[in-house]
Amino acid sequence: MPDTLTGEDPVWPATVPEQGFRAVVFDLDGVIVDSYEVMRKAFSTAYTEVVGAGEAPFAEYNRHLGRYFPDIMRIMGLPLEMEAPFVRESYRLAPEVPVFDGVADMLRELRRRGIPTAVATGKAGERARALLRQLGLLPLFDVVIGSDEVADPKPAPDMVLRALSVLGARPEETMMIGDAVTDLQSARGAKVAAVAAVWAGVDESVLLAAGPDAVLREPAEVLSLCAVPVPAGAGPR
Repeated sequence: MPDTLTGEDPVWPATVPEQGFRAVVFDLDGVIVDSYEVMRKAFSTAYTEVVGAGEAPFAEYNRHLGRYFPDIMRIMGLPLEMEAPFVRESYRLAPEVPVFDGVADMLRELRRRGIPTAVATGKAGERARALLRQLGLLPLFDVVIGSDEVADPKPAPDMVLRALSVLGARPEETMMIGDAVTDLQSARGAKVAAVAAVWAGVDESVLLAAGPDAVLREPAEVLSLCAVPVPAGAGPR
């Protein structure tokens, strides 16, 4: 598939599945759901409650998305006590989180093809599952893994490796789709294809500098990289 930014073929891993990828691991925020505004509100409230008056440094927080919230607080030098109000507000504002257009149809088609799917997210696992359950998407994933459910969250490969184990998938036949450099790093550590999703309007230059194996602009493009079931009696493709 040509790179939609350069018109050239993307650089794939050494071993490319001849008939397409047979398992997909997704990041959540910025790939499945558009949670930017809810995160901004929750972060601002947590900052005001714990730190005090002043503008919350959300732009800096946004640069670290994909990581576990406590890890971001440590990187930014902010109080870990911000996590409790941030999580509280995130739950309260969850009804305001929309699913990106085309994502639900894409996930249903992957289900129809029998392609196993996972979520590997910077969120805590239960919060991620609660959000997906509320949106009616949880049944479309085989497993949802949060940052609090592995020894080392992104950019370490632990969540992707856990997903591979649960899905029974081979790394060379799996891709990880994310909108942050930490997603690509996690994918590479697990030796799966690192695919950048830019439909959330992220800074593409940062993702391109990280050298993703492919860049996708629309959720439907995921399907073009995945295996298609062979009709009964059709024989090998």
